[in-house]
Amino acid sequence: MQKEKRKKKPPKRALALPDLEQTKSAVLNTLTSKSGQRSYAHAIDEFVEWYCSEPRLALNRNVVLRYRISLEERHLAPTTINLRLAAVRRVAYEAADSGLLSPELAAGIRRVKSVRRIGVRVGNWLTVDQSRNLLSKSTGDDLRSKRNYAMLALLVGCGLRRGELLSLNMRSIQMREETLGNCRFTR
Repeated sequence: MQKEKRKKKPPKRALALPDLEQTKSAVLNTLTSKSGQRSYAHAIDEFVEWYCSEPRLALNRNVVLRYRISLEERHLAPTTINLRLAAVRRVAYEAADSGLLSPELAAGIRRVKSVRRIGVRVGNWLTVDQSRNLLSKSTGDDLRSKRNYAMLALLVGCGLRRGELLSLNMRSIQMREETLGNCRFTR
């Protein structure tokens, strides 16, 4: 008796909403940061909404290019567009890994270029002298002043975001080379 070989089901070209939801949860499970999970969840939800509003599109490079153009037409910042494209690329990787999308289509989506960032940084950036001045003026002998100085020193010296600073605890700090000046933060 000869064993019948089952033919492999070819990957889909157009992903349905359940496929996209499954892929979204797979992408979010690979992220460790809560803020990263929120950002990617929002970006994926927005892409899914756009993707499902178009008539029966196959998920491929041209569709992602059209999505990029639609983001640019909304005059979003290049960083925002690039974050959303990164989330879409991750969706394509996960869909290909789970067999929902062919590796060739995922590779095509990967080749979609990010938006160039031209110009200067937005926001208020402190110079080294301004940082030193800020730290020198925030001294005091009471406990609150010492806490504020330590927080400012971490923000300036380590380049932490406010949320990262607030989520720190003593177990997060690892001493390197027996000095606190060379410390590393873990999650």
